This record gives sequence, structure tokens and C-alpha cells, in this order.
Amino acid sequence: MNQTLEGHHGTVLAVNWNQNYRKLTSSDEKGLIIVWVLHKGMWFEEMINNRDKSVVRDLRWSADGQKICIVYEDGHVVLGNVDGNRLWGKTLDVQLHLVEWSPDSRLILFCTALGTCQIHDLKGNFVAQLGIRFTEREFAPTAVIVAIDWYNGLEGYSDPNAPSLALAFQLGRIQLMRHEMDEEPILLELQMMITSIKWSPDGEVVGVVGSDVSTNGKAPSSIVQLFSHTGMHLRTLRVPGTRTSALSWEGGGLRLALAVDSYIYLANIRPEYKWAFFGSSTCMYSFKKRDHLDHSVMFWDIGTGERVRNQISMC
Repeated sequence: MNQTLEGHHGTVLAVNWNQNYRKLTSSDEKGLIIVWVLHKGMWFEEMINNRDKSVVRDLRWSADGQKICIVYEDGHVVLGNVDGNRLWGKTLDVQLHLVEWSPDSRLILFCTALGTCQIHDLKGNFVAQLGIRFTEREFAPTAVIVAIDWYNGLEGYSDPNAPSLALAFQLGRIQLMRHEMDEEPILLELQMMITSIKWSPDGEVVGVVGSDVSTNGKAPSSIVQLFSHTGMHLRTLRVPGTRTSALSWEGGGLRLALAVDSYIYLANIRPEYKWAFFGSSTCMYSFKKRDHLDHSVMFWDIGTGERVRNQISMC
């Protein structure tokens, strides 16, 4: 279905889905927040709120969809639940930029305009400062954190010790962390200006978008880079246009939607599989199911369609 949602009278700055409860939350430049709900095939306004003192910089639903955290530019934070009730509100003595939940919905990360990140518990109490591991020689202290994404773990973990928390800095730096207290994160330095970062639905791949850093006087161009959860570079994709501002993964993880200038591009993801042919009609390929230690080898007769699978235990 297609439906135009009317209710904002200013530029919409932030939107966030609640997949579990089929709700959409949006906020505009005037501080107006609207929670939309799907009812009998139509979207309706379920709740409207306007603090009318500052601009909403970011808002995120928790992984279970039970709670929403809203951060304002002036440092004010509001936590509410899915029923529309306000749980608590407080003002931090910093200019806020981004917010993110931990996968278990017990911690909240607040990114500031100064490039720092604070860790708070579910009640809003300060826990610790998240460590930024780039040294002063490599990293400007005033660099902005433009994106933060913590894989929600809903599709399990192929490697429990692999990074799942990604922080992206505007000047091309990325920090991949195994948890919020990781003292040895994976650090990436890219020749690009980053605008957004997003984990794939299975947490195996992280997509990074922005514009390349031109060194020959040419105008910057849009670029998409894909990395494994261990920081290994997988692919680089150049996209028509000057600036890619956002990306979103399809639920199956095999397509990307890219917001480029005033256009939306769709890109297909083609994973590399291990396979081989026997004779003229038998294809053998290997795969591994999530949360299983054993690998599977499939023998597929492409002529008859018959498939035979064997389990292989890895020593």
C-alpha cells in the first residue's frame, strides 16, 4: 500500500520503525514527534508530542520494541514505552547527536557533538564513557560521530566473539567493538567522508556510505563500501550522484536501498559461496546454518533437481 502521512509542518529530520508493534515514529525540525500506527490497512496518528524547546536529533526503539529513547540537541533525553507512557526524562550537560540501544535493551549509548559517547543504564544513570581508540595523532578530537549501529542479535551470532557495535566518524574512521567495554576494537581508516553505517540483518556485514575524498580536484562522488564483521574489506560500489546520505538493508540481507541526492537506488548483494561442479549436472556447494557448529555440503543434480545433504563436523 502507498499512503502519504500528513501531520508535519516542517522538514522531517528523524524516522524510526518499530517492527515488533508495527509503528513508525517521526520528528521534524520544529520538535514535533508523531507516532503512527497501522490499523485496518491505514496509518493513523497514535500520539503527538511537541517539547517546543529544542530539535530532536535522534530517536530509536529498543530491539524488543518495548521502549523508545528520544534525544534533543540541547541534551534533553526522554524514555517512553510502546503504550505512549513517559518513563523518565533528564537533561545531560552536553549537546546530543545520536542514540543507540544495546541488543538486550539494558544500556543506552548517547553520542555527543564533540565526538564522545556516554553509556547509561535503563534508568538513565551514567555507567561509563565509551572508549574511542583512535590516538590524537590519527584522529581529530572534534571529529563528529555521524552514525552508530549495534547489531540487535535477532538472527543469532555465527561468532559470539565477533564485533557487533559500529561507530562511524565523519572523517572516514570506523570503530568495530565486541561490546561496550571492548579495549581492543577493530579500527578502520577509509578515504571517504562517511554519512551512515548499518549492519546487515544477520550481523555478518557492515555497510558504509558517503562520498570519496577527491585528491585531484574532481567533485566528490557517492560510494558504498562493505566490510565483514571482522573488518575485512569485501566490496566497493560507486553510485551515480554526489552524496549518499543513508542506507537500509532488505530483511533477507540480499539487497540495499541507498538514498543518493534526491533518488533511491537498489543494489543486489551476491555473497560468495564455495561450490564446484562434478561432471555436467552435479553441483556441490557448502553452507553453514547460524548457531550450528557443523557445516553442510549439498549435492544438487541440476537436471533432476534432486538434492542430497551431508553434515561435516569441523575439528
